[in-house]
Amino acid sequence: MKIIDIIASPGLTGFYFDDQQAIKAGAGHDGFSYTGEPITPGFKAVRQRGESISVMLILEDGQVAAGDCAAVQYSGAGGRDPLFLAEDFIPIILEEIAPKLLGQELNSFRQLVGLVEHSKRPNGERYHTAIRYGVSQAILDAVAKAKKKTMTEVILEEYDLPLTLEPVPIFTQTGDDRYDNADKAIIKRAGVLPHALINNVETKLGANGELLLDYVIWLRNRILTIGGEDYRPVLHIDVYGTIGIAFKDDTERMVEYFAELEKAAAPLHLRIEGPMDAGSIDGQIDQLKALRVALKKRGVNVEIVADEWCNTYEDIVRFVDAQAADMVQIKTPDLGGIQNTIEAVIYAKKYGVGAYVGGSCNETDSGGRTAVHVSLAARPDQMLAKPGMGVDEGYMIVHNEMNRTLALLKRKASNR
Repeated sequence: MKIIDIIASPGLTGFYFDDQQAIKAGAGHDGFSYTGEPITPGFKAVRQRGESISVMLILEDGQVAAGDCAAVQYSGAGGRDPLFLAEDFIPIILEEIAPKLLGQELNSFRQLVGLVEHSKRPNGERYHTAIRYGVSQAILDAVAKAKKKTMTEVILEEYDLPLTLEPVPIFTQTGDDRYDNADKAIIKRAGVLPHALINNVETKLGANGELLLDYVIWLRNRILTIGGEDYRPVLHIDVYGTIGIAFKDDTERMVEYFAELEKAAAPLHLRIEGPMDAGSIDGQIDQLKALRVALKKRGVNVEIVADEWCNTYEDIVRFVDAQAADMVQIKTPDLGGIQNTIEAVIYAKKYGVGAYVGGSCNETDSGGRTAVHVSLAARPDQMLAKPGMGVDEGYMIVHNEMNRTLALLKRKASNR
């Protein structure tokens, strides 16, 4: 089966592009929008609609395989590729990527994605991570359709992985609506919650961590009250480096605070993502590792999740090799081709570090569904419900794709 044509269409994502530089510089809120002028190149407003590109591969038998190119909410920040706008990148896909794939036999996902992942633009630059991400999704879908298999089975086969017919825990994020949306996640019985978007010391963490501590107590009580006796999800909270800011990167003080959080969360297990931001990958690895060692010495079982400065496959390898965190977030769009996410999960698990197939609220339904197949095959500890910040939509997309695929795989296993 060959690829006979490639088309592309502009799309929207499940959230927005936000100019992180402008927000950090004090951009004000105006309802759901922001006031002030953008700072990051490419932005026309501090907050603007998230855009995607659907890449469709037309196969010889008339089937259509698809994937969505998308970038994270804070595009152009922290060393990431620039703002991803459909009108700028559709011509690149059709003029530069399409010729590499037209006429190719759909025998091997890994071989075909390599044609895009390892090639350069005429100016010598790599293709935007969003392009590599979306095109790789379409290639995986195309190989699956050509072989009449699920995308999960293609990954299992090409990476020689064992089939496990169990769901992967789904992590739901509440955004700023951390109370009502936590209720939604509890009612839906999400395996991991709430993320909670603790990105400000004064308004969300508290100068001494008291606001987050109060929230953890509320969340624990809420789960025990409305969740039922058989529901004990993992608590996973992203603090965007604010604990380090509040406690001036003092490891001893942070350990004391983590012990308080652990007590407040009991009997639920707690993970804290991005406790500090050291400003560089070397500094982040050193500080996270020092905190992790100190927590274990004290007997505090709160897990640390690496996020800041852990963006690419190569970054993930460095954090894993250093044993700097209990878990690494694998942010799917930032890694480019989806094969890099697969390989990052395999690498982290090989060396005993938890793997979290994450990504962005600013992705699409296609990215969410593809991540399900990656997760069912590679078996991370958890995967993100995406796209969006509303809980319901992202959780529905991921949960239903997971259950559909498991039902198909179970049928095939029983027939064998």
